[in-house]
Amino acid sequence: MNIGTRKLLDRSFTAVGFTSIMLMALALLAVLVPIITGGIKALYFQGTVEHRTLLFNEFQRGDEAKLAVDAERSEAARKPVYEYLAAFDTELESLPFERKRALESEYHHVRDTLHELLGPLPGDTPPLLLRFQYGVTRWEKAEEELHNLLYMTKWDYSDPTKMATQYFAPRVDEFTGTSLEGLFGYVEEHLEEMLLPQPEFYWGFITDRSLDAHIFGGVWAEIQGTFYLAIGAMLFAFPLGVIAAIYFTEYAKDNYLTSMLRSANSTLAGVPSIVFGLFGLAFFINTMKVSESKSVLAGSLTLAIMILPTIIRAAEEAILSVPKTYREASLGLGATKWRTIMTVILPAALPGIITGGIISLGRAAGETAPIIFTAAVSVGATIGIADVFTEPTPALSWNIYNLASEHEAANEIRHVQYGMVMALISIVLLLNISAILLRARISQKLKG
Repeated sequence: MNIGTRKLLDRSFTAVGFTSIMLMALALLAVLVPIITGGIKALYFQGTVEHRTLLFNEFQRGDEAKLAVDAERSEAARKPVYEYLAAFDTELESLPFERKRALESEYHHVRDTLHELLGPLPGDTPPLLLRFQYGVTRWEKAEEELHNLLYMTKWDYSDPTKMATQYFAPRVDEFTGTSLEGLFGYVEEHLEEMLLPQPEFYWGFITDRSLDAHIFGGVWAEIQGTFYLAIGAMLFAFPLGVIAAIYFTEYAKDNYLTSMLRSANSTLAGVPSIVFGLFGLAFFINTMKVSESKSVLAGSLTLAIMILPTIIRAAEEAILSVPKTYREASLGLGATKWRTIMTVILPAALPGIITGGIISLGRAAGETAPIIFTAAVSVGATIGIADVFTEPTPALSWNIYNLASEHEAANEIRHVQYGMVMALISIVLLLNISAILLRARISQKLKG
């Protein structure tokens, strides 16, 4: 191959490599940007007086005197709304039957929307669920509800050659000439006075407990549960993985049994995670009876089995990368094989072993399928260390799926879903950064 062709190939490979890196970076940005922008909304947003009231009543957090002033201002602005409703209630009873029946359905919608905006209205039965005891807590949601109050969604079927087109008709037209007609303009003009929005940084999203199935509150139970499961998995898998790697590299002979064990380890690394979840349910819970039902212990053991092949392989490669001269020098000085392994080989291989372990820890923190049947619950409180042997726990990975696909108010709590995803990515990123820093520190010490 001549020099010109070689240079051309080198430049081509460089261009392909650079292009691949740029495409990966763009793909990463395409994934992370929506997560970050959506997750920030869980922490920083325009909060209403309803949100500040909720925080004070449920978490005893906030300035009571200032909250009382805001509540008084808000109530004064809401008073005309209640007067409009009371006047129309009286008028409705005196209307002809057909007119009354035509208005009742829309009036119920008006009251329901105002309930969403402002909380319980005068004359309503005191609600039991927390979500119905307060009005909207976020200003962007208030703007959506205002639109629902002011406009009706309708469809235009006038052109049979085209699909129906959506349009919005003013709801006030339905109540023209009634005592409720002025309500719509008043709410549109005075909504800010009724809800008093202001910028808020809600750090309690990280530290508070969940309220009413994540309609309100934070995700501390899920963060704590994720740490319990991931660290519990490492407590079981890391020592076993390192010991197995030492056996494979230092003691095992090259025979049929060793070949079978290596093949089994490689096969386990490729098994779908849902299979590990079913195995954990069948073996650890139903057979071994490590707990009566779901528990952090059963989930940690299941995750440990799942990440064990990765730890074994990473530890093997780290040990095999230690120069043979280290081993020969130690044995030549009279050290035993075990002493050589413990004092020479393992310290030299430690950066690679720890890196593999932390990467496995990040994987354990982000897995969903293995803990569905063994450890995770959709709603639950934080648990203590002593409860990990018997109690299940919420976890970020499972609750993200649950809130996004099965929650009855999934569309209303997108900020919680994105906030959980951002928290999970932050935890995994923190673990990986810790691996990089720890490896660099140990490598520096080994170099002297």
